[in-house]
Amino acid sequence: MLTRIMLADDHALVRSGIKALLAAMPGVEVVGEASDGAEVIEMIPQLKPDLVVMDIAMKGMNGLEALRRLRGDYPTTRFLMLSMYGSEEYVMQALNAGANGYLFKDSAATELEKALYEVKHGRQYLDSHISREALDNYMKRVAQNGTPVEVLTPRQREILQLIAEGNNTKEIAYQLNVSAKTIETHRAQLMERLDIRDVPGLVRYAIRTGIATPDK
Repeated sequence: MLTRIMLADDHALVRSGIKALLAAMPGVEVVGEASDGAEVIEMIPQLKPDLVVMDIAMKGMNGLEALRRLRGDYPTTRFLMLSMYGSEEYVMQALNAGANGYLFKDSAATELEKALYEVKHGRQYLDSHISREALDNYMKRVAQNGTPVEVLTPRQREILQLIAEGNNTKEIAYQLNVSAKTIETHRAQLMERLDIRDVPGLVRYAIRTGIATPDK
């Protein structure tokens, strides 16, 4: 049986490139494409893919947020996350959100095929350049010192991503169709909940936890 795959990336050329690679692989069918996490959430009930190949860093709703919202409702769907970043924090954020695999976007086609095979058959796959030892050491540090936890609501994560992407209060309010005062209130709550006192601090937190990425 064909493995039904959905692609999600906010760059059309990147999607086209991945789609071309998948077309050359046996037993694979691309059933849909999305440009952000919100589109994935909207399309997945109709497409019913077996596997979603999704970029972490997308404008609009990012891949991690989409994964957090989808994981509970689609327990049998596999998620292979793509990223340009390989820090232990990013990898663990993806795995904690429910990812089945993590692959660098500059990986060879052969590794993409291997990752798809492993994830399809229910096994976890990490890019060959990711150090298991480094992940284990990271988890030990987390156990000793703690790390930022999932203390934010989906709306707060959405606003934090928009702040980190350089949007001002009025721009965020326009995008979310709410008042500027509402955004100011959310920002104040974010700072209080995270114990962060300025916007640069919020941006650093968003990047460190995978809510936003430096290139966005």
